[in-house]
Amino acid sequence: MAGDSDLFLERDFPEVLRKIRERTPARIFLGRAGAAYRTGAQLELRKAHAAARDAVQAEIQLDTAFGEQFVNQWNLFEVSTEARSKAEFLLRPDLGRIFSGETKREISKRCSRGGDIQIAIGDGLSVSAISAQVPALLPMLYDGARAREWSIGNTFVIRHCRVGILNEIGEILAPKVAMLLIGERPGLATAESLSAYMAYRPGAGHTDANRNLISNIHARGISPRAAADRILNLAAQMMTEGMSGFEVKERLTPVSKSSAIPE
Repeated sequence: MAGDSDLFLERDFPEVLRKIRERTPARIFLGRAGAAYRTGAQLELRKAHAAARDAVQAEIQLDTAFGEQFVNQWNLFEVSTEARSKAEFLLRPDLGRIFSGETKREISKRCSRGGDIQIAIGDGLSVSAISAQVPALLPMLYDGARAREWSIGNTFVIRHCRVGILNEIGEILAPKVAMLLIGERPGLATAESLSAYMAYRPGAGHTDANRNLISNIHARGISPRAAADRILNLAAQMMTEGMSGFEVKERLTPVSKSSAIPE
């Protein structure tokens, strides 16, 4: 019966169902062996689950994540939140939203204050995501910001990072727009999805209501090029309107052929 099921899946599905399978990472129309997935599907699920667990548990190492050349080119340096270990970071999200006094002084010493844009990279819940997406995305953000004649602070990397750290960045460096490129919670579709959280003049007391988000930056989601365009356009919109968060509605432009999902 399994052989008949294989033949049916490969040869006899209507065109519309085959197109659906091509356009989604969801595991649909996989066939079955009795009441269970077939062996190949079961093994692939276990592989995806292992990749997701590894992405969450991994500790970031700059040279391993980005390569020595990239680290030197962008003058990246690493700081940490008050979470002292990955286990503590996972159990105490509040510690991933604050810096120690020593860390604040280090950031103040190495980064300029009051710029138009400040970018930070956070491990979040997927080191795999920042390793996969940031090397392509970061140069595009710098190029686009420079083309708009914006001043940019020195980018840095945050270990054991939660989204709320944007408030601390705003308090320390006072940029017009702070951007946090952070690893999303991995799933069984991908462990390499990145989010870009943005806030206009973030500070103490800000919540997610004061932030904007562009998510699903990965191979089957939003491409780095499309993400860079959206991030920069949204930053410009924030500066013009003097605010961020739920009151700022992103004005989307038509997606180019190069960034669209293939037909």
